[in-house]
Amino acid sequence: MKKLRRELEFLLYECLGAEELFSRERYLEHSRETADDVLDMAQRIAENLLAPHNVKGDREEPHFDGERVHLIPETKVAWEGVARAGFIAATFDHTWGGIQLPEVFMRASMAMFSAANIATTAYPFLTIGVANLIEHFASDNDKKRFLPALLSGRFSGTMALTEAAQGSSLADITTIAKLQPDGSYQLKGQKIYISGGDHEFCENIIHMVLAKIEGSPAGVKGISLFICPKFLLNEDGSLGQRNDVQLAGLLHKMGYRNTVNTVLSFGEQDNCVAYLVGEPHKGLHYMFQMMNEARIGVGLGAAALAYAGFDYSLYYAKERLQGRFASNKDPLSPQVPIIEHADVKRMLLAQKSYAEGSLALCLYASRLVDDERTDQEGAIATELLDFLTPMVKSWPSRYGLKANELAIQVLGGAGYIIEYPVEQYYRDNRINPIHEGTEGIQALDLLGRKLPYKQGKLYQGFLARIKTDIQKAGQGRGLSSVLAERLIPYLELHQQVSDFLLKAMAQNIDLALANASEYLDFSGRLTLGWLWLLQVRAAELGLETASDKTYYQGKLQTAQYHFDWEMPQMKEQAERLMGLNSLAYDMKADWF
Repeated sequence: MKKLRRELEFLLYECLGAEELFSRERYLEHSRETADDVLDMAQRIAENLLAPHNVKGDREEPHFDGERVHLIPETKVAWEGVARAGFIAATFDHTWGGIQLPEVFMRASMAMFSAANIATTAYPFLTIGVANLIEHFASDNDKKRFLPALLSGRFSGTMALTEAAQGSSLADITTIAKLQPDGSYQLKGQKIYISGGDHEFCENIIHMVLAKIEGSPAGVKGISLFICPKFLLNEDGSLGQRNDVQLAGLLHKMGYRNTVNTVLSFGEQDNCVAYLVGEPHKGLHYMFQMMNEARIGVGLGAAALAYAGFDYSLYYAKERLQGRFASNKDPLSPQVPIIEHADVKRMLLAQKSYAEGSLALCLYASRLVDDERTDQEGAIATELLDFLTPMVKSWPSRYGLKANELAIQVLGGAGYIIEYPVEQYYRDNRINPIHEGTEGIQALDLLGRKLPYKQGKLYQGFLARIKTDIQKAGQGRGLSSVLAERLIPYLELHQQVSDFLLKAMAQNIDLALANASEYLDFSGRLTLGWLWLLQVRAAELGLETASDKTYYQGKLQTAQYHFDWEMPQMKEQAERLMGLNSLAYDMKADWF
């Protein structure tokens, strides 16, 4: 955790300039000192309350005895510790008991939580998202009823979107809401893959449910959002009777096991009470706030797991003695630590590149959230964040998993057995390319929606930001100037491909979108090149004053790895994209 903490501090203070946030009105009560206190507390919780039961939660997964869902008791202890320390409420207004902590510092704290125990971290993560939804869109009465309990940790929260027959096709959900005389609604339907959907480590669970009001329009225009508590509340806020939300079963997962995953039935007894959030038929618009927030969180969790695997495999590679250099012909000479072998260094460099690049991407996005809230040019931050979000979710999820695969490879046979932690990191991380929108969904969002949005306005803002940073880096004399020059042709290539695909979509949108996932990966490589350029600029400044230069030298070497090994793949990707490769598009189902 100490190594991750150093990485987070570099990104926060040296690379992203997060200290500047403390001069803004919303954050005036904070300083470098108070932010470091928050990070200290997060590190202690990660080390003392989360990490110790990471393996136990994986091996003793939640189970249902027909009446109750049982989780290991350490889950409740950790939940209470996170809540008591104020992390659920941290970014909220003083009105609700928050401390108005900048989002980027909260996300840095969550990175440590996720690296220590991502499954248990899911409970506060989801609850924060539910509280944000209620704060932004619910009625004043519902805010007063539910927010204090959520933010104090008395209640937890879930998002209930997916149905077994619909998957990501939310336009086709069948859960129905019927308006009642008192203004509440009755829900009827079933939701699947609901993380945190049933447990007893806190008093109540608040489900945010997507459903269609009877008679609503077809498709996404007919979706509404509802608050549906496990227990109804009395007028004084105390718990009332059990609501008609039934656990239909637990799902048993490859990883992430201590996050209980459920199938929930709403309204089996025709008495499931729910409360409309905001206006009818705007539910998907509201829920996108939580989904986009969750997408940053998913990317960050993937990055944290990648870093945890990298950190352990690095430790192992330094300790494990095996083999000799090819130039050494003496079989009696001492074996060398495997980190001395170039191929092991290659695998460690790749992991470092994926993990640290992904952390930079996720914290950059989190910094944009703060800019949205507090900067005079918040609209610009919003547009840039909208364009980046598909990559924030997808790149760490894909390449964080690749990093975990390489961690297993570094350990060799030891990496494949449960006595070492890297196989669990891989299993825990495998869900991240799937949930909160698969890679394919993110790809369609980026190419089909974000690129053409408002005649390319989001994309132009993205290009402008990169060009500005290239110009700044080019003014130096070190590696940052060299990499800035190397980044320019890739930026131009990305523009060329994007312009081509925009025209292609106007002619045959199905064919143009057939390789959207390639475009997503292509865009991610450029984005990570840009963020490695920012890290190099910060590292060069650090080298000027650091007594121990090894950390910064490692940054420079890893950035060059990304430019030498990852960026060149954009050229081959561009050929496929501009060739409108139709191999998958033309394949017939019965040819398989």
